[in-house]
Amino acid sequence: MLGVQPSLTTRALTPSMAAALPPPLAAPDALRAAGCLLVALPVFLQAPWVRLAPFSAALFTAPLLLVAVLLAQSPSQRWSTAGTLLVGFCGSWLGGCLFWGWCRLHPLWHLPIEAFALPLALGGLRSRWRLSASFYLASLLGTAATDGVMAITGVMGHWTEVLEAPIQQAPALLQQAALGVLEPLPLAVTVTVATILVILCRRFWRHPDGAWRLAASALATTLAVDGLFLAAALWSPHWSGLI
Repeated sequence: MLGVQPSLTTRALTPSMAAALPPPLAAPDALRAAGCLLVALPVFLQAPWVRLAPFSAALFTAPLLLVAVLLAQSPSQRWSTAGTLLVGFCGSWLGGCLFWGWCRLHPLWHLPIEAFALPLALGGLRSRWRLSASFYLASLLGTAATDGVMAITGVMGHWTEVLEAPIQQAPALLQQAALGVLEPLPLAVTVTVATILVILCRRFWRHPDGAWRLAASALATTLAVDGLFLAAALWSPHWSGLI
């Protein structure tokens, strides 16, 4: 599914296959930091930007992608790897801009819009863009898990109501929706899915391929961000970022 670190895995690859693979990040800690940063950044930067100026936020994808591609061509392994990762981040960034900028009142469209680059990501798994593909696919898996839990627990049914409510009423409605997650059945579903994701993250992180560790970091950060969102919706809805 995900990319490789040539220093660890190219023993099983032919020379031609190894030459097509992306360069590794410097260390597992660098992979962890990169995955966490690229997942968390949209929460603090993209969300307010899209709310104020969705067109410019979406348009920002173009220069960001240009920089990413140029960096990916760098003779420096570190900069080349950073550029490759940014290419995957561009897919997640643009999908988020499109949904939150123009389709945020239609939660069922969230996953399909975020998955617009899925064919490219799947095709990139056997190319030098494997790191970018693995990051995008891990982020998409996290989105699918989040949306699935929201649909099963009934939170998605409150989505439009919360977003369309007057600013004075929206926090109370969001808090009420979050409290519904603490009911026995929704809570059991939430804990079960979270446990499965944690197990996946642990398995991914133990894999010798660097991009599996990148995917583990991205998926774990998505889980952590979802937990923070739920906590904010319960105790301080104004800080949730949704309203």
